[in-house]
Amino acid sequence: MSMSRRQFGFAACTTLAFSGMARWAHAAYENVPYHNEIPGYGPLRTDPAGLLDLPEGFSYQVVSRAGDRMDDGFHAPGNFDGMGCFAAGPGKVALVRNHELTLNDAGWARNAALGTTALQSRLAAMPHFGRAADGRVFPGGTSTVIVDIATGRRESEFLSLAGTSTNCAGGITPWGSWLTCEEAVNTAPDSTESHGWVFEIPSAHKGLVTPQPIKDMGRYRHEAAAVDPKTGIVYLTEDRDDSLFYRFLPNQAGELAKGGRLQALAWADANIDTDSRNWYGKDFAPRSARPVRWLDMRGIDSPLDDLRLRGRARGAVQFARGEGIHLAAKPDGSREFYFTCTSGGPLQLGQIMRYVPSPYEGRKEEADQPGQLQLFVESTDPRVFEYGDNLTVTPQGHLVVCEDKTGNRMNYLRGIAPSGQVYALGRLSMDTELAGACFSPDGQVLFVNAYHPGITLAIRGRWDQFLF
Repeated sequence: MSMSRRQFGFAACTTLAFSGMARWAHAAYENVPYHNEIPGYGPLRTDPAGLLDLPEGFSYQVVSRAGDRMDDGFHAPGNFDGMGCFAAGPGKVALVRNHELTLNDAGWARNAALGTTALQSRLAAMPHFGRAADGRVFPGGTSTVIVDIATGRRESEFLSLAGTSTNCAGGITPWGSWLTCEEAVNTAPDSTESHGWVFEIPSAHKGLVTPQPIKDMGRYRHEAAAVDPKTGIVYLTEDRDDSLFYRFLPNQAGELAKGGRLQALAWADANIDTDSRNWYGKDFAPRSARPVRWLDMRGIDSPLDDLRLRGRARGAVQFARGEGIHLAAKPDGSREFYFTCTSGGPLQLGQIMRYVPSPYEGRKEEADQPGQLQLFVESTDPRVFEYGDNLTVTPQGHLVVCEDKTGNRMNYLRGIAPSGQVYALGRLSMDTELAGACFSPDGQVLFVNAYHPGITLAIRGRWDQFLF
């Protein structure tokens, strides 16, 4: 679908796209108090349905489940991951949702929404990106769900991207599209296309888009993306133990397919150790900040999957599994970006970084007044915060972070105040991660996914009664 991006409207779109909740809830891990406790909304109440515990006065609705028959005749794919929420006309929102699926996933036919050979053949004749050597369309991609915001009722649901692999997270754009990121670099001969790219999905498009990878954003294990509405620069994370943090300088703001330059973050002082993970000591002190510079990346198609290694050899900072990233737009017009590093810190429980762009971001003058990177949070207690993944940001600067713990441990929705205090908004009873947290434009509904097999939930509550 052709979009009227020349109507860019960054400022107006930002107000809409980043509207959200002002306040959250708190309850200690497994109801055991901890040192950083703040009152919040009071303790979490056990859900009689055994799905999601929330504070008193909060409730959830199930919007969509994996396997549901959709309006296009396919079934909702599983592995619900990153997700964005967009206005879709009076009283309606569009959820564009990732499906982190590969050809090797167990139960592939069911999870890929292609329960029969006839459906697979039908999809092969529709717009898609890649196939395996045996003709199967790659099962990753996105689906779009149109929801009546007043009732929470699903009005329609359909595939919106097909033929990609391992679509993990992504990010919304100020012009109303979703950037979906492949967390895989496929170099095997069983694929008709290379994988490891970013794709753009207009939220208003009905049905499958014709896939076009944004190759100037590089080929690597992409995780998430966030756009600066002031400059059009896109910030990108990478899910590796030794990942880099990237930015994409578009040739034309709002027209990502027209190309640009990919860069990686480095310290402005080249003499400082380039490891931000703190696995071997406090090289990067919590709550401290450092000025940065940006390195132009070469060979970004990276057929050997070595982009991060070549960046590190030139001085790029390495991070511990960069995952979700989101913009915090402040009332004074300033911007900052928060991103999770899932296994960062001495105990590898997780970090959250905060990047504040230069007033001259992306221009030569930024060398004189560089951007700053802060280690905002570093967990030292698994009861407080562990393995943060997808996240979102409120206009007041609070974070909501989805935990991604494994091994039959409960995952929480964590709130984090500007002070760094951590509190709980919800607790998932299923043995799977939380993902895709995003707010409705009016700030009244928080949408979130239970990853596997896949459930999308809409959470409502007394958001204006937070007790600090």
